[in-house]
Amino acid sequence: MTMSPKAMAFDRWSPPPRDPDDDTPRLECGVFGVFDTEAAAAIAALGLHALQHRGQEACGIACFDGQRFHTERHMGHVGDAFGGGDLTERLPGHSAIGHTRYSTAGGSFIRNVQPMFADLEAGGIALAHNGNLTNFLTLREQLVSEGAIFQSTSDSEVILHLIARSRKPKFLERFMDALQQIEGGYALVALTNKKLIGARDPLGIRPLVLGDLDGKAVLASETCALDMVGATFVRDIEHGEVVVIDQGGIRSFKPFPAQRARPCIFEYVYFARPDSVVNGRSVYEVRKRMGRRLAQETPADVDVVVPVPDSGVPAALGYAQEAGLPFEMGIIRNHYVGRTFIQPTQGQRELGVRMKLSPNRSVLAGKRVLLVDDSIVRGTNSVRVVRMVREAGAAEVHLRSASPPIQWPDYYGIDMPDREKLLAANHSVEEIAKLLDVDSMGYLSVDGLYWAMDAEKRDPANPQFTDHYFTGDYPTRLLDREIAEGRNQAVERQLSFLVDA
Repeated sequence: MTMSPKAMAFDRWSPPPRDPDDDTPRLECGVFGVFDTEAAAAIAALGLHALQHRGQEACGIACFDGQRFHTERHMGHVGDAFGGGDLTERLPGHSAIGHTRYSTAGGSFIRNVQPMFADLEAGGIALAHNGNLTNFLTLREQLVSEGAIFQSTSDSEVILHLIARSRKPKFLERFMDALQQIEGGYALVALTNKKLIGARDPLGIRPLVLGDLDGKAVLASETCALDMVGATFVRDIEHGEVVVIDQGGIRSFKPFPAQRARPCIFEYVYFARPDSVVNGRSVYEVRKRMGRRLAQETPADVDVVVPVPDSGVPAALGYAQEAGLPFEMGIIRNHYVGRTFIQPTQGQRELGVRMKLSPNRSVLAGKRVLLVDDSIVRGTNSVRVVRMVREAGAAEVHLRSASPPIQWPDYYGIDMPDREKLLAANHSVEEIAKLLDVDSMGYLSVDGLYWAMDAEKRDPANPQFTDHYFTGDYPTRLLDREIAEGRNQAVERQLSFLVDA
């Protein structure tokens, strides 16, 4: 049976195929903005360097010079795109916003790279967005049916259309009218000819901070970007807050009904840089506490604790300190291998893994080794790491995950596989140990993760964080998903009717 065009629309906008070697969750992007300062584009480029870990697929900068907007968008890393000495000549202006991207909504094309720019009735606007709109397809379909013409398949473009179509009399009212129509997790920065604007979703799922650079305002996804440009941290943008920065100063608006914040807990597990402070908590210290609690919950009779680099390092250090065990770098990561080396055949994939990670045989040979990783998604990377450690002569290999079992996919800006491909959603801990060929397997508990966040335990009636990856408790409705599932069920019912007939 052929699906209707509307039903097919919900199946077209999928993320690009994942690298078969890549078992790590991916965040959509990082955002940065600076207002009314010299060499704004150069400052934005520095800020994006610090946020490169949040998106390594593409990057872009938009700036305003008092007369016109200038934009550049590139595939690839920030240093390759904006490392030249002529940047301020190419991108002149006193205010700028920037973006690093890994696509989760829309494909891997230059037309989807941000910041996106539009000329509206009130003037130009550039927009950069971190997160994912869970009603993006519904809104896009509605806008197209009303005559809107899209230039990309990114959910960020929907926000521009909503601003343009708003009937509110003033620009800020149009901007906030658009925000009240979108759902999901987001942090965004926008630049007009007079203002720099920052906004965070009503639950504060995605992070955004405000900094001060010699009296000039800076917005960024993480505090590490403030450190990079020499700015001081002022405060987190609050959940559901819109900040407007112009020559008159900084104004704050709260266009949403008041509710309790539920920031993404995976920022602490994996995404944020360890030197960042997210929502008032040091990421590095939280990860060490995760390792400490992991040692209490899942002890092991081993000789050495080895992190799976790089994000497993703080948790492994915490584990080793709590357990009174030696901490050693038994696996060395090569930071100079790019995605270019990833090849399609199994043999070439194995070679690609060895180019990224190398065993330190002097640490591993003859030892009972406990590996600590930040999280385990599909397990494909874990299999190869365990094999590498065994081939280096380890007597035993034990594996610990510093996060609870990932059992549910994400719809707020993290590229995770569907549930049927998540290892912990389909196998017991004992089965996982056999599949990964480890002598023992252990995960941090959900309450243990909350303990690492300075909460005694998770309150199921009123959870403090967005933690659906581990619990299945999504903090918002998933409109696009619900519609897609409803349509798929309708098709299945019709197919079943035809078979029965």
